[in-house]
Amino acid sequence: MAKPFFTSANNDFVLLKGDCFKLLPQLSEKFNMIFADPPYFLSNGGISVQSGKIVCVDKGKWDKRTASVDVDEFNRNWLALCRDHLTDNGSIWISGTYHNIFSVANNLTQLGFKILNVITWQKTNPPPNISCRYFTYSTEFVIWARKSAKKPHYFNYALMKAINGNKQMTDVWKFPAIGRWEKEHGKHPTQKPLSLLTRIILATTQLDDLILDPFAGSSTTGIAANIWGRRFVGIEQDAGFLKISRKRRKDLDDPAKVELLKSKIVI
Repeated sequence: MAKPFFTSANNDFVLLKGDCFKLLPQLSEKFNMIFADPPYFLSNGGISVQSGKIVCVDKGKWDKRTASVDVDEFNRNWLALCRDHLTDNGSIWISGTYHNIFSVANNLTQLGFKILNVITWQKTNPPPNISCRYFTYSTEFVIWARKSAKKPHYFNYALMKAINGNKQMTDVWKFPAIGRWEKEHGKHPTQKPLSLLTRIILATTQLDDLILDPFAGSSTTGIAANIWGRRFVGIEQDAGFLKISRKRRKDLDDPAKVELLKSKIVI
């Protein structure tokens, strides 16, 4: 493994700086779960509303599609690398919108994964559609798939039913977008809420399981993993986001901070 950018004192949170296409082949670990929030390739100069202000939707160079970027090939290559690092009973979650999710689904099937569900994340506080020419965009999708059709996956069905009022949980999840309390150390432009990652982690992993995020961003996956007693490896190219991740993880060295975060998370 490449020299980590940061490792927590008890080695349950490891950050690697670099391109996942280069770093994944260097890893020897097998992961019980992978969560990936890959580029959606939707940064095109458009505008939206955030906190009552008109803002550009461009996320960064990594989210811009150029003539040299083949989205289908990009998704196929990173998914293949991730498949090599899943345990036989492991599963993978990939978030997206219509910009990339159909490509992801097709490549999962071609690579031998079995798609289990496509979760619709309904945002309870979506930004308004300022053009008034479309319905307001209020959802994202999260595909859940296991490594192969023949190998069973881990799923804590009983817990998911219990937290849903003793009723089977559906594939439509209602969560707000990230709150201000999740941006204490800085914000990633596509940051996912801790509540969303918490449900995913509790549903498909067990205590001390090892979780990978190949597009770690500000490491919401890793923070949720450590809060609930799982281990984490994250890969991220941007030094600024890695520094935010490090600050967020150092907060967890304070037990009172962990309990505060738990109190704000909605499962």
